[in-house]
Amino acid sequence: MTDPAFLSPQARDALQSWLAHLRALDGAAPKTLEAYGRDVTGYLSFLARHRGGAEGTVALASVPLSDLRAWMAHERARGLGARSLARSLSAVKGFTAYIADRAEGLDATAVLSARGPKFRRKLPRPLTIDAAAAMIDTVAEQPSEAWVAARDRAVITLLYGCGLRISEALGLTGADDPLPETLRITGKGGKTRLVPVLPVAAEAVADYVRLCPFDLTPAEPLFRGVRGGALSPRLMQSAMEKARMQLGLPATATPHAMRHSFATHLLSAGGDLRAIQELLGHASLSTTQAYTGVDAARLMEAYHNAHPRA
Repeated sequence: MTDPAFLSPQARDALQSWLAHLRALDGAAPKTLEAYGRDVTGYLSFLARHRGGAEGTVALASVPLSDLRAWMAHERARGLGARSLARSLSAVKGFTAYIADRAEGLDATAVLSARGPKFRRKLPRPLTIDAAAAMIDTVAEQPSEAWVAARDRAVITLLYGCGLRISEALGLTGADDPLPETLRITGKGGKTRLVPVLPVAAEAVADYVRLCPFDLTPAEPLFRGVRGGALSPRLMQSAMEKARMQLGLPATATPHAMRHSFATHLLSAGGDLRAIQELLGHASLSTTQAYTGVDAARLMEAYHNAHPRA
């Protein structure tokens, strides 16, 4: 249980200052900041109870490893998974490094050198090229109204043809019509990237716009629900659930799997891993490598092909 009342004024001020720093300089997303604030508040609340009272920033920067391990054990005991605990520890390390950097003589080595729990990264499973095409067609066959069918086809085509997240596709507005040759997408953390638009995606969106009964003004969402409001991601998830049952595809055939399929098929066709990283909007190349299921052997093969004398 997290209780801000257990925090000293110094700790509370330091936490707010750190979150403001992440927001201003690192461009952290609101949900990320909320999660970090919750994680660090829980950590500080535990320390206050564990050590008999709230402490200032000097003590927090030099927490011994035994206390940090006690906190981690407490989190696991209350049911926190390895992945969530690793995220919480990352937040705690970031906060500790922040307060240690702002005062001389503070030794945060114990906290900063702590290792988080190991966990196996869950990777999305791509569809085959034929299954991805069948998914788009099947989703578009479900609605009885032509404009809704065109809408659903356009959305799923954007996920597979441009590698967009469902939130990014549904975040397009009337100002994006007609789709340009290159879309400027704002993704996680407010980071922007440029994504080429395939003709098939542009045509699918144009068909939807032509049939849509609503006025798609520049400031309003491009994709609409049947009542004219913004299209809900859940409706597209539901449409894919029905389609995958018809096609006999596994439960992993989700909207996110279409984005994953885009990356995997592009890589299989000889696409450059660094270019795919930029298209997906990943901050780290290692994320793209894991995301596309690239193994070390394939990377070494690419390296030797590019550098035959190595």
